[in-house]
Amino acid sequence: MKKTKQEKTEEVLQEQELKMENGSKETTPALDPLQELTEKVVQLEQEKEGLIEQVKYSQAELVSYRMRKDEETANLLKYASQDLISELIPLIDNFESAIKLASKSDNPEVSKYLTGFQMMYTSFVDILKKYGVEEINRVGEVFDSKLEQAMVAENHPDQPDEVVLEVLQKGYKLKDRVIRPASVKINQI
Repeated sequence: MKKTKQEKTEEVLQEQELKMENGSKETTPALDPLQELTEKVVQLEQEKEGLIEQVKYSQAELVSYRMRKDEETANLLKYASQDLISELIPLIDNFESAIKLASKSDNPEVSKYLTGFQMMYTSFVDILKKYGVEEINRVGEVFDSKLEQAMVAENHPDQPDEVVLEVLQKGYKLKDRVIRPASVKINQI
């Protein structure tokens, strides 16, 4: 026949009383079963709290990871065309050089080609603008080493110090990232 918890508890208490009456020299008294259960509940509560904290920490790490990955993906998409555009920029330089040389010519044949080149150049520049490419042209503004590189310095007392006097080679930005810094002539007093 099975005993209930209360019966077991009573037996344990009776055994303890007998041992004490018989002069048993037990140094560690047995814990009350209710006290044991209370301690076990406290221990399990602490364990549960620790596990809840671990889950919260793991969830926070996951959210942080997702945010980083989303940002990386957004930047990858935002600047996906950078390599292609970097390869196309020298073509713009070539178009500009050809147009500049053709405009100096008096030959009527060259002027026909010039019109075609100007149309192609304009179309090409418009396409690049559509994809967020901007020309860096800061003549008259204070030199900014993030956007420009100073190639030549001249002394013009009538101009403020560190002002861009002339753009020697155009620079370009893709959205907010510099693809090629502008090569400029600056004023140094």
